[in-house]
Amino acid sequence: MKILHLIAVFVLMGFTIQTVKAQPIRFKTSSVSVANKNEKTKKWNDWSDFKEAELVVSIDGKKNLIVVNSPEIQVFRILAYNDKIETENEKIIPFECRDNFGSKCQILVITKKKEDDRMQIYINYNDVKFVYNVYN
Repeated sequence: MKILHLIAVFVLMGFTIQTVKAQPIRFKTSSVSVANKNEKTKKWNDWSDFKEAELVVSIDGKKNLIVVNSPEIQVFRILAYNDKIETENEKIIPFECRDNFGSKCQILVITKKKEDDRMQIYINYNDVKFVYNVYN
């Protein structure tokens, strides 16, 4: 009986001591579009036409970072992992972030269910929004 108790303790210790090693998730972008907020009306202007943008975006939950490897590297510190939102049309994973200049923004990873699971990453500030079309 004592040996079973010892084995159970060691097994339990083994499970609690192990650490989870999460790999960063990497996406490749194909294009980007931008929308600005009109200063006078406070309404969003139309999205620009998509322009080619072959970049790598990585989400590293272990380091709480999202990095957009554009010509000027954009680093976002994840401040909060918000609850996943799932609707009939979309799956949305929202992050509250702060960029490398200290500005707060929200980053959304959106999967369009009815569009063959097409993915987009939105970077939303108070006055400008970016959307990247991505693929794994």
